[in-house]
Amino acid sequence: MSFNTDILLDAKGLACPMPIVKTKKEMDKIESGQVIEIHATDKGAKADLTAWAKSGGHELLGHEEENGVYIFWIKKG
Repeated sequence: MSFNTDILLDAKGLACPMPIVKTKKEMDKIESGQVIEIHATDKGAKADLTAWAKSGGHELLGHEEENGVYIFWIKKG
């Protein structure tokens, strides 16, 4: 799975809620319709980022796990 991304955020090694905090900060830098790719190792990131994207009006395009790293693609709403 792969999407055209505008920003790559490396949140590996960060515990909740830091992946969300950093994602929000990066999201503020991009335009509506652009895509951010997030790499995280926190198991809670899947539920957290899914809920955060929905509550913020953003679209979770997809996610996958690769060698213990969770990869998310979120399109800014």
